[in-house]
Amino acid sequence: MFYVQRDAQGALSRVEAAAFAESTETLPADHHEIQAWYANEVVETSLAQLKQSDLEMIRVLDDLIQVLTRKGVISVTDLPPAAQAKLMDRNQAREALGGLSQLINDDEKGLI
Repeated sequence: MFYVQRDAQGALSRVEAAAFAESTETLPADHHEIQAWYANEVVETSLAQLKQSDLEMIRVLDDLIQVLTRKGVISVTDLPPAAQAKLMDRNQAREALGGLSQLINDDEKGLI
């Protein structure tokens, strides 16, 4: 059984397993609205995880491109002009913050 609160339009606005002062009714766990509420929460959590993962992958790709260009495996000019411009912008931003060494946490050493 779940305790729920509805908004002015009648849609669920809060669902809790324990009673709370603003709850207006209870619904069983197998009720379609409860199932939809928790399915939506799973989707939102997954999207948040993907966004964080995207930020981490951007960092990995940025570092990888830096390493490959330093070793002469690729040249920045091998990349499309739009990618070159974005890399230059990121490099300038990193340099303004003191270079790469300031951005790496101790627990990240040795990742690349």
